[in-house]
Amino acid sequence: MAKKLGAPIFLGVFTVLAILLLTSGDSDDKDVYRQTFDVNAVYYDTGHIEVSFSDKSEQTESVVMEILGMEETFQKSFSEHEFIEIIPFPASPKYGWEVHPVVLEVEHSELGHVQIKTEIRPYGEPSPPVIYSVP
Repeated sequence: MAKKLGAPIFLGVFTVLAILLLTSGDSDDKDVYRQTFDVNAVYYDTGHIEVSFSDKSEQTESVVMEILGMEETFQKSFSEHEFIEIIPFPASPKYGWEVHPVVLEVEHSELGHVQIKTEIRPYGEPSPPVIYSVP
């Protein structure tokens, strides 16, 4: 029973933290991140997710990408300033894509440690918001 409640509880806590991060601080601070980083996660009916990351400044030193909410969390490290990763995902999730956020931990030579969160979207749907956080 506890295993079934884990994902919704985590999602609720993560959503509250995301709202706090979005509503606190200057929005001008986030503009630098929006102009520097491009993140996208798309689900295709062929049974896979395509996650893309690009740093326009080319100063990213490393990225750790995680897709949460899966039976076994997907995690992969990158040392490039841009990448496209294809991850098998056989079907749309029963409880929606919100329970499978894509979280990136970015080490940037100028901006420092930046956390980026987005949601997977089905192909053809509008991109969800991207949340930037600097711990």
